[in-house]
Amino acid sequence: MSVKIRLQRHGKKQKPFYWVVAADARSKRDGKYLEKIGTYNPNTNPATIELNLDSAVKWLHNGAQPTDTAKAILSYKGALLKHHLDGGIRKGALTQEQADAKLAAWLEAKAGKVNAKKDGLSKAQADAKAKALKAEKEVNAKRLAAAAQAEADAIAAATPAVEEEVVAEEEVAVEAAAEEVVEAPAEEVAVEAVAEEVVETPAVEEENNETTEA
Repeated sequence: MSVKIRLQRHGKKQKPFYWVVAADARSKRDGKYLEKIGTYNPNTNPATIELNLDSAVKWLHNGAQPTDTAKAILSYKGALLKHHLDGGIRKGALTQEQADAKLAAWLEAKAGKVNAKKDGLSKAQADAKAKALKAEKEVNAKRLAAAAQAEADAIAAATPAVEEEVVAEEEVAVEAAAEEVVEAPAEEVAVEAVAEEVVETPAVEEENNETTEA
């Protein structure tokens, strides 16, 4: 029986989630399988891959052929390297300890690269968030400045009308005061005329008395 290591689709629409399975090459893609050896979630960045390394290597030893995507996953998790190292052990080129050391070093280096990528993505996301926040603050500041300017313009536009009203009131007050000043001298002239009449009246009476005595 020909066995393939391939992906079996699960998950929701537009959010696929895959199982890594060993299945009969004649079975349907999402049909029966012989063993589930891992999962693959492409919805995260980087993709999340879980793999049973020993089961994957066992199927490779038994002649299972991985599809292109499954082969990339096996390579990413070190299954192909372990399969190759086991071949070296069988040929006597390596000891088990040497093979284990090589695999451990490779897995450690791979984990470091993955973590570095995650850190880079986290930093990029944080930078993007900070940039968006800064842009939002700038927009808010411009909006507040525009509102303040509009309010200042409205106040400036209303000020001349108030000043004109004050000037008009002042002009009316000045005119009223001028009229009072003009009326005051007229009253003074009238008072002076009455006074003159009072002064002249005794003089006339004196002349009449003198005439009578004579």
